Amino acid sequence: MAQEFVPNPSDEPKAPVSSKTSDTAPPNREKLRHILIGSPDVVRSAIHLLHVLGYAETTAWSPFQPTANPGEVISIWVRSLLR
Repeated sequence: MAQEFVPNPSDEPKAPVSSKTSDTAPPNREKLRHILIGSPDVVRSAIHLLHVLGYAETTAWSPFQPTANPGEVISIWVRSLLR
């Protein structure tokens, strides 16, 4: 099970994860987690579409991680919203 989130070295280069990410949100804000799961091409397309729509920067998403299903990856973006 732990092997599901081991990066695949054959994937595209990964951007470093920002040290600004925090597990807790300020008292007047709440975290919203966006999770994309699918083939690398579909996840990449969804990330680019959300960027074109002005909703999320492409660099805000986590690097692709393989799932237990062959050919499938997961990427996560956490956004902090006002309550």
